[in-house]
Amino acid sequence: MNDKPVIAAFDFDGTVTYHDSLLPFLIYTYGYFKTYRKLLLKAPTLVGFVLGVIPRQKAKEAIISSFFKGATLETIQQFGKKFATEKLNDIVRPQAKERIKWHQNNGHQCVLISASLDIYLDPWAQALGFKDVICSGLEITNQEKITGRLQGTNCWGPEKIRRLEKICGPKNQYTLYAYGDSRGDKELLEIADHSFFRSLGESN
Repeated sequence: MNDKPVIAAFDFDGTVTYHDSLLPFLIYTYGYFKTYRKLLLKAPTLVGFVLGVIPRQKAKEAIISSFFKGATLETIQQFGKKFATEKLNDIVRPQAKERIKWHQNNGHQCVLISASLDIYLDPWAQALGFKDVICSGLEITNQEKITGRLQGTNCWGPEKIRRLEKICGPKNQYTLYAYGDSRGDKELLEIADHSFFRSLGESN
């Protein structure tokens, strides 16, 4: 009999949701015109990332800096809370909520693990009863102003495993269900006892 605790780790963008969540958050916060104008100015960086010339973290920080640098964390967190409450569920898959609830009803510890930003993931996950949220955060100054950089390493690929084990302990201490949809989830899916790639149903 397996008496190990069970952890269910869910990626967010493209797994729990239908698509990326950062762009909708930027539009919600700044409006369509300002958002696309800022993104257009960062087009060379985005093209460099797509071509593999610019690292993922550097490209992401370029976007973060363009939108958030100099703003107070409290201000952006307020937008994040409102977005989580008013808009985020519009892009969440109903079957993902059902699967999360299934795990919770079976006494499993649900963990949201994503490269997306904590400013809106934290309040959304808390409302759904997640035990832990492992994601990317914004670096701030001593005055709690956003620097434009990430706090530490972008939560993607191998970083997901490192952070999961930091919070939950070594993998051999629990049974792991993992849900993902992209290259950024590869390592997490590989160590899981039950892996679900682009699926919220039957295990691979």
